[in-house]
Amino acid sequence: MSLITYLTTIEFGAGVLDTLPQHLQALGIKRPLLVSDRGLAGTGVVDRVLVLCPAGTPVFLDVPSNPTEEAVVAAAAVFAAEACDGVVALGGGSPIDLAKGVALLASHPGPLEQYAMILGGLDRITASVAPVIAIPTTAGTGAEVGRAALLTLPDGRKLGFISPHLIPRRAICDPELTLGLPPRLTAATGLDAFSHCIETLFSPRYNPPADAIALDGAGRIWRSIERAVADGGDIGARTEMMMGSLQGGLTFQKGLGAVHSLSHALGGLKAVALHHGTLNAILMPEVLAFNAGAAPHKLALLTTALGLPAGSDVPDQLRKLNQRLQIPAGLRTLGVTDDMLDTVIAGELADHSHATNPTPMSAADYRAVLTKTMI
Repeated sequence: MSLITYLTTIEFGAGVLDTLPQHLQALGIKRPLLVSDRGLAGTGVVDRVLVLCPAGTPVFLDVPSNPTEEAVVAAAAVFAAEACDGVVALGGGSPIDLAKGVALLASHPGPLEQYAMILGGLDRITASVAPVIAIPTTAGTGAEVGRAALLTLPDGRKLGFISPHLIPRRAICDPELTLGLPPRLTAATGLDAFSHCIETLFSPRYNPPADAIALDGAGRIWRSIERAVADGGDIGARTEMMMGSLQGGLTFQKGLGAVHSLSHALGGLKAVALHHGTLNAILMPEVLAFNAGAAPHKLALLTTALGLPAGSDVPDQLRKLNQRLQIPAGLRTLGVTDDMLDTVIAGELADHSHATNPTPMSAADYRAVLTKTMI
């Protein structure tokens, strides 16, 4: 038996940002907390959203690139002090994940750790979670329709907080908000979305609708990402990238795999700050090569969806795409050192995505994959 659920209400298309007031009203949110980051505040996007919110809407901008429990607690304190009744999350995966953490702590007692998936938190998260409206500004994480928030605890563990109650009540996906996104960020976030589609496809859980969405999303991203990177103002490419990212988020309810168990563990390292999408881009070719024999029929479907000739070496095609998009060559170039690998491997084995890799992986398998990426 398989339980298949899809998912939330989505506004999609150029200009749909202006629908925010009607969604606030529909959800009964009269005093939202706007969660974003200082980079977006500097572009004027935060001000654009504030105009659409009720007068006096409080704003929280101190969102780390890998959101932390400390930041969640600080934002939740603002939520409580300002008597907020919902959250508007504006940005990439970091503000959206942090907003989910705020919505959780606004309605559930601390500490945060007890709600982590691997610590039995799924059943502790109830429908009383405060409503969230997610407005993505990158085409990458799919967090706007995701049931998970990835948050780093003070001891360095990067844990998944997962529940259908954490799915934003509304997603407003306006590709105009991604126009002008810098090329490197466009590439890294786009390949993050691509990894969601690929890992969902290869997840051993049975969910044919998710597989079909993943294949369509992977094809859209593959055909559009180089155009989007080359021309930040190409609204056609930006629209396709945002749809592919949304599809990745719709599908990864099925479970991800070793790309993400690796990137989650690497992202939890305190000694070096690592971008999640860049990690996924570097790791994806080697993990796909490791998993290729587990589901050859799925690899054939992916090859067709990407428009490649039958029998193509898809991992090698991914390596070449990374090179064209100027993704860093390997983990060592990002500051990862050999003495960090034991900590990373321990984190991978404990991660919630480890269980849904199509080929069971041992510590030695993870080390072999990491070794290939330590360039």
